[in-house]
Amino acid sequence: MSFFHELAHQYIDGEWLTGSGSWDIIDFNPYNGEKLAAVTVATALEVDRAYRAAERAQQEWAGVNPYERRAVLERALRITGERAEEIAEAIIDELGGIRSRAAHEVGAASETLREAVRQAVRPTGRLLPAVGDGRENRLYRLPVGVVGVISAFNFPFLVAMKSVAPALALGNAVVVKPHQNAPVVGGGLIAKIFEDAGLPAGLLNVVITDSAEIGDAFIEHPVPRVISFSGSERVGRHIAATAAGAFKRTVLELGGNSALVVLADADIDHAVRAALFSRFVYQGQTCLAATRILVDRAVAAEFTEKFVTEVAALRTGDPRDPETSIGPVINAFQADALNTVVDRAIADGATALHRGRTVGNVFGPTVLTGLAEDSPLLRQEVLGPVALLMAFDGEEEAVRIVNDGPYGLSGAVHTGDVERGVRFARRIDSGMFHVNDSTVQDDPLVAFGGEKASGIGRLNGEAAVEAFTTQRWMSIQHGRSLFPY
Repeated sequence: MSFFHELAHQYIDGEWLTGSGSWDIIDFNPYNGEKLAAVTVATALEVDRAYRAAERAQQEWAGVNPYERRAVLERALRITGERAEEIAEAIIDELGGIRSRAAHEVGAASETLREAVRQAVRPTGRLLPAVGDGRENRLYRLPVGVVGVISAFNFPFLVAMKSVAPALALGNAVVVKPHQNAPVVGGGLIAKIFEDAGLPAGLLNVVITDSAEIGDAFIEHPVPRVISFSGSERVGRHIAATAAGAFKRTVLELGGNSALVVLADADIDHAVRAALFSRFVYQGQTCLAATRILVDRAVAAEFTEKFVTEVAALRTGDPRDPETSIGPVINAFQADALNTVVDRAIADGATALHRGRTVGNVFGPTVLTGLAEDSPLLRQEVLGPVALLMAFDGEEEAVRIVNDGPYGLSGAVHTGDVERGVRFARRIDSGMFHVNDSTVQDDPLVAFGGEKASGIGRLNGEAAVEAFTTQRWMSIQHGRSLFPY
């Protein structure tokens, strides 16, 4: 466990430090309860120190030749590849992810870094036509300055990297506040990679703390111009309101209640496999997961029989066991909350087609059907392996059901006619939607984000450039302007 003890520290201005708070965040293995590390929390003083260090370092970094910035990103990418197994092991221990899920996160974060390498040397300005004679319009893209990143626990290495890597590539400095349940994978690991890649001190800082200690200091601090947050809708609303009061930009990737829709002409076996992955990957602890599985009534019986059979066969338990499909949820609070919502749904009339056992933090996969249309469970995010199965009659009803909710993050439709799927997808009020695939998709080139209560703004590719740069118009008059006075 020396690996965790080494990286479970504050990282401020190039130094690994102990926080000055009066209490510790304890980092536990969610499967066996083993204590991985204890981190003394950062106070508002350390948050200020981190932001001030970032502010100082960024002024020089913004003027560095883009090829030099690219070289740092290239080294970070190489180091991530060299340490892929070590990072995957940390994901298994700290987050309870099975090995294939851990490997996927490392691979996806590497692709994000690879895209950031390219972003560092992309064009940063344009020439635009001007109304007046002899005038030249230049539009520059400049770094915003300092970016505050608040990451979630479920895919912390990838989620933090989706902001950290492009922000640094584009000339910004960053301060990261990782989730309490992922202080190493979502914070210390990333700081160590960039430190070893030769990133100058102060450009990336990590403060491990909690709002109980610092209040809104991380958001309200005058230095950061952009706050990038991944987490719950409730916290996202608060961050949006607080940041807006200080005219800060926000990028908010919030919750979801995604639907996977199976039309009558779908390949049922393929749809079953896609639904199984979409709902149960990483114990269902992803905002992209298909909480609702909607099936045309004409094929509902066939789909349900095959789906429930596959769910019942999923092996639960130790995430280090290669046969395990579902490991632990992140903590006991979440396991208890899942039992509560399932018990309430059944008491309200839902039927459990399959209900897995709960052993410690391992919550067995569960399939519910027969929920009332006004059931709160159909309209909320469920971060756990609970699938809600619903039948519908025709496309119109399916579209209505999918759109009837506060969220609009992801989704999928399965059909034998691809263009029919595209027409269906275009009617869904969602930031992302997929045809004949799972709801859990990410691509480093494609804008990632949601509509409605699922967030504001986008990440990845050109969207990340929009998020972490600002535009400055400069006009040049080569002749002499005529003024009315």
